[in-house]
Amino acid sequence: MSDTPRAADEHVDRLPEDLNAVDHVAPFRFPDNSRRRIPGYIYIASGSFVATLSAVRDDAVLVNGGLAAGGIVLVVFGLICLSSGWRMRIDEQEALARAGGAVGFAVGHASAQQVWRGLRSRPTWRVLCYSDEDPPTRRGLVLVDAIDGEVVQKLVQDADETWE
Repeated sequence: MSDTPRAADEHVDRLPEDLNAVDHVAPFRFPDNSRRRIPGYIYIASGSFVATLSAVRDDAVLVNGGLAAGGIVLVVFGLICLSSGWRMRIDEQEALARAGGAVGFAVGHASAQQVWRGLRSRPTWRVLCYSDEDPPTRRGLVLVDAIDGEVVQKLVQDADETWE
């Protein structure tokens, strides 16, 4: 940044307050996957209404078999949303702790990322961690289930990068 004063009317690009992670002091709460249930209920209600309407009013010009098929598709999609709306019980801090216990070395730097696996989109934390030496000599990639905290998979290997 420059020490020269700026004119009062000069435009400066800034992040919105809710996206500015640097000045954000409160702990970040990752959104829960169970929010998928809300649109699921809306899809089921809308699809049921449309399918019922097409069954009752099949003689109208705009109400036909295509509308009934669309209603059925909405209901099926709503059921998929309900079945993939898992409630997460493990947050990223707990996932980092469980991954640190699974890799078998003292963890220095680590990061967690939420991913989904399987047909029903089960939420999982993907944790990348490095050993606490400087430079790190080991690294690990651990998948921690966000529902029950089980370590699904882990990969531990020597960090063979050259750190300059």
